[in-house]
Parts: sequence; C-alpha cells; structure tokens
Amino acid sequence: MSIVTVSNLTVAYGSHRVINNLNFNINQGDFLVVIGENGVGKTTLVRSLLGFIKSQSGDITIDPQTKIGYVPQFRNIDQEYPLSIRDFIALNVRHSYLPWLKKSERQRIDQVIDATNLQDIADRPLGLASGGEKQRAYLAQALLPAPGLLILDESTASLDNEMKYELLDLVTHFQQQGLSVMFITHDWGLAQHYGTRFLRMTEDGYLTGPINELPQPEKEVK
Repeated sequence: MSIVTVSNLTVAYGSHRVINNLNFNINQGDFLVVIGENGVGKTTLVRSLLGFIKSQSGDITIDPQTKIGYVPQFRNIDQEYPLSIRDFIALNVRHSYLPWLKKSERQRIDQVIDATNLQDIADRPLGLASGGEKQRAYLAQALLPAPGLLILDESTASLDNEMKYELLDLVTHFQQQGLSVMFITHDWGLAQHYGTRFLRMTEDGYLTGPINELPQPEKEVK
C-alpha cells in the first residue's frame, strides 16, 4: 500500500528549478534510500514532504492516517544543555493545555526509551551523551507519536561506522514491523546494506527501483 505518492513534482527557487518533474512513491514497510550528490534537491524534497516548501507544480499525496517522524543531521548540543534524555524525548508529546504528562504519555516515553536502548542513560543530561546516544535520543523523540513514515535526513553523517550501523539496525527493527523509512544519504554502502528501494537524484534526472538495481557511482560520493 502506498502511503506517499509524489507526482510530477517541480520545486524552484526563483527561476532555478531544484526539483523538476519528480515521480516516486513510498509503500508501507519500504526502506527507501534517497541518494545523490550535494545540490540535487534532497533537502528540498524533505522540506517539501514536511510541508515547509510549496511546489510550483505537481502533487504530494500523503495518506491522511500517516504521521511523519523526522530525525535530523547530527547537531552538536552543548554540555550545559539542561534537559535529560528522557525530558528531551518528552518534548514531542503533543497535548493542548496540561502542564504535566499523563500516565499514558509517560508509559509511551518509557516504551520508546526501551525500544531505542536508552533505558540505562535516560536520566543523563543530553549534553553529556555521546554522538550515537544523541542520535538515538532524536530517533526516540521522532518515534514517540508512532509515525507511519520516518525520515532520516543524513542522520548518520557525523557518526563513526559502529554508531551508523547501530542506529540503522534499530531503524530496521521498526521497519520490519511495518514502519516506512526514507533515508537521505551519501553513503552507497549503507544504502545497499539497508535499503529495499532507492531514489537516485542527479542533475540530469531521477532513477528509482529495487535496491539491487542501484547503479554504482562514477566517483565516490563523500
């Protein structure tokens, strides 16, 4: 079942078309890898899916029952950052007026903390966590509302290899339970290891298909 359909999408900044007539879809349970060099529109695509940018033409259709979770690139957080990992995750609780967490919300926070292997450090200040731990906190925060689509926006770019695989192994666990994943990356190795389908973006056009048909780059993409 398709949860996202992008049809003839064109996005421009002034007279410069960043995305031109793009077509692809995301199905339930996909691990879609979006790969390409800088400047081909990957970030613009993410911002369009999140509703931050309006298209010049074309359509983005998202299943109305599908929530979107978002994990950003690694962001350096100062050691004096006051919130614990648990409180940072709780920032994504959406209630309208209560100044405290309901029991069901506390239970849900505990669930995602356990699921992302943060239970032993949940009360540690986020600023004192390692890079991999911080990204798992961002992952847990994104998973809190039980999204149907998780967007990873170059989320492994600043991690060492061990932490990259640890984070994506966790994501794959959720993907195998039905979560759809859209992973933006430069890393062909990670793409081929984790992806089920790909969208390759270039200055000359777009190519999509099953991951075993992903062409090798003409040069290594850093």
